[in-house]
This record gives sequence, structure tokens and C-alpha cells, in this order.
Amino acid sequence: MTKFPSSEETVRNSLLLEAKPILHDLARELKIDDLSEDFLKEIVVPISLYFDNKFPRRDKPYFICFTGGQGSGKTTLSFFIQKLLSEVLKRPAMGFSIDDIYKSQEERKFLAQTIHPLCYVRGVPGTHDIDMGLNLIERLSAANSDAITPIPSFCKPEDRHYPQEKWPVYKGRPHFIFFDAWCGGAKPISEEDWAGPINQLEVEEDPEGVWSKWSNRELSKDYQALFNMFDLLLMIKVPSMEFVYQSRWIQEQTLAKTVTDPELKKKIMTKDEVYRFVMHYERLTHYILEEIPKFSDIVISRDGNFNFSISKTP
Repeated sequence: MTKFPSSEETVRNSLLLEAKPILHDLARELKIDDLSEDFLKEIVVPISLYFDNKFPRRDKPYFICFTGGQGSGKTTLSFFIQKLLSEVLKRPAMGFSIDDIYKSQEERKFLAQTIHPLCYVRGVPGTHDIDMGLNLIERLSAANSDAITPIPSFCKPEDRHYPQEKWPVYKGRPHFIFFDAWCGGAKPISEEDWAGPINQLEVEEDPEGVWSKWSNRELSKDYQALFNMFDLLLMIKVPSMEFVYQSRWIQEQTLAKTVTDPELKKKIMTKDEVYRFVMHYERLTHYILEEIPKFSDIVISRDGNFNFSISKTP
């Protein structure tokens, strides 16, 4: 395992001892029943220390992206690091997800009618409101200590944003803005040697590649403006595409534990529905697994047994 130069064991142990009660409370809140001590000691603590030590205080927040396949654990890792930075190291941090800046159903219906029916399905490049994310970063960067900034929040079972009055808010200006995105940092794929349908979904619904090429071209537009703002790109690399399918199913099961509304529970996907859903992401995910580790600043490898290890540092 690679370790950060600044993460001496005595410092890590001291910080872990102080942070452990707070992090275990967060784990219970996130419905994590088997929080690993090694995950905290070898991943969360040293990365948090790195951010604290290598990113000096300044007026403008640092913009950090966590990327990786669906269900890789990037959102969970972001939550733990935000918590440790904010409450123990006194470096205010907040985060938002690419999943919270989807285009509306109405916008996606228009795309489905004018480009391809698959454009209605949220998730691939072209289905996000990137301006919403850029505006949020701008507001947080300009905020004073008393400013209240609403953070977009999307309800996946209902496939729509929560009403704005129910969005969480952030007070003040953070030192760090964390952004988790399954495709964060990805670049468009060359269409010169474009592969034909790569899974059952594409065979049945996009055999000519109209939708997949549209999404690829969308990735080359305002997504790149957002990605170019990253001060650091961290990737969680999983072993294979099959692992992404399995992890996304675990993620759906975890979501089912947190949903209490009976009507929303009915909208939780079955395993077959989850696997069909992930097929929408497969083409770009192959690129992410193969190419993004080459230019990520930090790479965390996650094996088939859900163990994490740091394999690349800045």
C-alpha cells in the first residue's frame, strides 16, 4: 500500500482517536453496519491530513472531485473526509453530487423526443444541469461568513428535485468543496473507431449509436469547463465492470433502508432493474476504469472484498 509522506503513524493514531466517535456516529447515520477500522486509519485519516497540510488556507475554496464507477464508495468517502476536516481539523468542508444536478424530467423528455428516447434516462453526460453546479460553486466561493447557500437535492425514487425549500443549506464559505461524480474528469471518447453495441441495452435500444454518441459529444461541452476547475482529482478504482454492477445493487439495497415513505419504497429498483440501469453507463465506465487512473492525483484501489488501499499519491 502506498502511504502519504505526511501521514506519520503517531499523527494518524492521534487524529483517529479524536475523530473516531464522530465518524462512528456518521456511519450509523449512513446505515453502515460494518465500518472498518483500517478504512478510517489507512484511507480517511491520511487523506484528510493531506488535504489539511497541502492545501493552505485561502479565500477561494478548493474544488476536489471524487470519481469512480457507480457504487465504488466515493460519496461515502467524501462524507467521512468532510466530517473529519470540518469537525476535527477545523477546515470547513461541504460537498455535493453530480446526482443532485440532474436536468428535470421535462428537459429530459424534450431530449428524448428530439434526439433519442434513451436521453430521458438520467445519469449519462447530457442529462445534468451543469450550470446548476457552476452557479453553486460561484455562490459558495463568494459567500461571506453569514451567507446561507441552498444545496441542490435530488430524490432518485421520485426522479425529481426536492422542493427548494427542503434543500439543505450551507452557512458561510467552506475551505473545501467536494464533488462526487461517477464520470468526474472523463474526457470524450474518439469516434474514429467507435465500437458497436456493447451490451444488451445498446443492442436493443441504440444499435446505431445515436444516443451513445450524443452523450459522448455532450461530455465534450460544459462538463469539461466544470472538470477543469478541479484542484485535485481522486479516483476509487474498482476491479471490473461486473463489480460496478454488484456495487450498484448494494447501493440500491442501502437506499431501501433509508426510505420510509411506502410510496417511495415501491420505486426502489429490483436487481434486474439495477443491472439494466447500469448498462446505460457501461461504455463510459470502461474508459473511466482504464484511463482516469493515469491522470488522477490520488487513486484508491478497491478489491472484490471491498477492501481499500491507496495505490497512487500526488
